[in-house]
Amino acid sequence: MISKFTTTILEWFSRNARDLPWRQTRDPYAIWLSEIILQQTRVEQGTDYWWRLLQRFPTVEDLASATEDEVLRLWQGLGYYSRARNLHAAAQQIVAKGAFPATPEALRKLKGIGDYTAAAIASIAFGYPAAAVDGNVYRVLARHYGIQAPINTTEGKNLFTELANELLPHSQAGAFNQALMDFGATVCTPRNPMCSDCPLADTCIALHEHKVDSLPAKLAKTKVTQRHLAYIYIKCNGYTAIHRRGAGDIWQGLWEPVIISGWTENSNVIQLETAPDEQHQYVDLNDIQVLARDVRHVLTHRILHADFLYAETFARPALPADYIWVPEAALDNYGMPRLVEKLLERLPSRT
Repeated sequence: MISKFTTTILEWFSRNARDLPWRQTRDPYAIWLSEIILQQTRVEQGTDYWWRLLQRFPTVEDLASATEDEVLRLWQGLGYYSRARNLHAAAQQIVAKGAFPATPEALRKLKGIGDYTAAAIASIAFGYPAAAVDGNVYRVLARHYGIQAPINTTEGKNLFTELANELLPHSQAGAFNQALMDFGATVCTPRNPMCSDCPLADTCIALHEHKVDSLPAKLAKTKVTQRHLAYIYIKCNGYTAIHRRGAGDIWQGLWEPVIISGWTENSNVIQLETAPDEQHQYVDLNDIQVLARDVRHVLTHRILHADFLYAETFARPALPADYIWVPEAALDNYGMPRLVEKLLERLPSRT
């Protein structure tokens, strides 16, 4: 028997569903693309990227055959670039399999797809009866049923997933999952929820016990750390030096200008950043200009502070082997972190 909660949510959704382009198709590729983009991105921003990626890669085969640099370049500005790398790798897995996986178990074997995304794709594209439990769903269920279990613990996640599956109408799994997402995004919001207009207000435990602001519960957050970065943009006869960031750090696979670890005001000598076990390397440049100091950029658990220097030279200085010289006019062909984009906007000229 379908619960009153489920019936109310579905009725609300039939009248208030958001008009999103990926809801006009059952194509699992288009739905998967939207789910990956929206993992850490607002719908308003994500929609533009969804259209852009679909236009450039209309099929999963097109995405699989692209280079990683092409994918990262189109993803530039969305952040959390591991999503783009995983998307590319998963597309190649799908093409190798010969068909798009249709069950949560099979979807979870793809790079970058966890429990929520697997259930969302399976239910929306294929009608598979699996509850997709994301932050919106945690919030709606925690408040309505007065659940105190922290949502960032294994026990809490299991409890909410079990409850969501109990409430799931098997014949309308996709609609129910999308209904809960929309309800949490537009009515039962993190701050200033619309309790006075909520169709579930009469049965909401958090509302009646004045706990709306304290649910869902979470354990203490990860400590935010600070990090300092310093770059120098070296211009030489219309070219500049960049390198690709390696594995094991932020922005893996993206490009950046020369990164330095030491420089003194009014000095022409800069110290290049090298690995801890490598010998220090220095470069002597004339007329170094400071274009920016302490530019702040916030990541999930880290706050970055960046300095940005500039120098023009007529002879290419010796740089580590991983640097390449590219025409300034071609810089837009290389995917770069948003922080670097912001710094490059301060350049006097690229010509």
